[in-house]
Amino acid sequence: MASRDEQSTYARRDFGRLWAAYAVSAAGSAVGSGALPLVAVVALDAPASQVSLLAALSAVVAAAVTLPLGVRIEHRRKRPVMIAADLLRFAALLSVPVAAALGVLTFAQLCAVGVVQATAAIAFGAASTAHLKGLVAPEDRLRAAARLETTGWLSLSVGPPVGGLLVGVFGATVSMGVDAVSFLLSALGVGRIRRPEPEPPVPAAAPGRTRELLAGWRYIAAHPGLRPLFWNALLFSGAVMMSSPLLAVLMLGELHFTPWQYGLSLGLPCLGGILGSRLTAPVSRRLGAHRLLLLFGVVRTPWLVLLAWVPPGSAGLAVLVAADTCLLTAAGVFNPSFAAYRMSATDDHLMVRVVTAWSVGTRTAQPLGLAIGATAAALAGVRFAVLLAGVLCLGSALLLPWRAFRSPGAGPAAAGPRGQETAKSAGA
Repeated sequence: MASRDEQSTYARRDFGRLWAAYAVSAAGSAVGSGALPLVAVVALDAPASQVSLLAALSAVVAAAVTLPLGVRIEHRRKRPVMIAADLLRFAALLSVPVAAALGVLTFAQLCAVGVVQATAAIAFGAASTAHLKGLVAPEDRLRAAARLETTGWLSLSVGPPVGGLLVGVFGATVSMGVDAVSFLLSALGVGRIRRPEPEPPVPAAAPGRTRELLAGWRYIAAHPGLRPLFWNALLFSGAVMMSSPLLAVLMLGELHFTPWQYGLSLGLPCLGGILGSRLTAPVSRRLGAHRLLLLFGVVRTPWLVLLAWVPPGSAGLAVLVAADTCLLTAAGVFNPSFAAYRMSATDDHLMVRVVTAWSVGTRTAQPLGLAIGATAAALAGVRFAVLLAGVLCLGSALLLPWRAFRSPGAGPAAAGPRGQETAKSAGA
């Protein structure tokens, strides 16, 4: 039987394999970011209404499909689910450049690819969170989450410019081919993990289908820490998503920024996310995870408001980069701490359903935010719509778990329907 040190060494090696697989897929996704609507516009000459439909349909249908799928994933080993989700994304994304090369690409195919991609992403995210919880020790969760966060931000800082270069040289579908191959490599990387998975939870005897489907939502609603964080996430992510196309219109239209300036404003602030994720562990040791979540949950909120008054020229570009850098730095600190807290605060037998419910909620809130932003811009102008997004983002700070985190003994072990495991320094 392996000693405790040997088990720890194996776990570190397997996390390294998981980390490498994530890095490859994150880099590919960053290169292919925004590729689906770009292909719709460039290759199919799709109007704005169809591009909006593509985004909304992917989110809504994926949410409807994944919710019942979460129950099945919960009671299965997670690594095969992760590999299957990667292979499904590989096949779906690769079909686009192949169809384009053959001259048979249609808008209906893009919609189907968007749905498959979004569904597989939710399934992979839910399975991988449960898998990570079983792979690393509780005291290592924050460090593991921070490393994944750093990798994601690094990919986002480099990937989109590379993707833009590839599209400019080789055409609109090439970045989707790169993204597809990255998921194949990710599946191979996950398959190299050697540590046996824990036994999946056994389904309760005849619990009722509706009860099983809603178990993740009920767990979140009953938990004094997760419940406010869930509503905070919905409002924050919806407001940020709402601002994204508005800022593109503001910068490229009203402010007349050049494409390279627009690309710089997207890529450079991601360095703040890298910095934030690197600061998570030392800041958590100094403040404690609860105070960190409250503090940086607030610090990430005010920056969108400033963007409603961005001036033209180089001064405006500097304001945009500075504000987005501050937002992403705070988010880079917040996100890994939140991920570790949610792992510690959630019972093992409900981990997949809680993460699935969370993903479905945020992915539903984002199209709603886009619709609100488009309506506000049409009625009162782009700057007003950006200001509205900023106010909503600022308001998300009110939904943080102030009462739960300030109450004595309100950590994960004391707050949940079924008695969660005791919080470690990494988890809460």
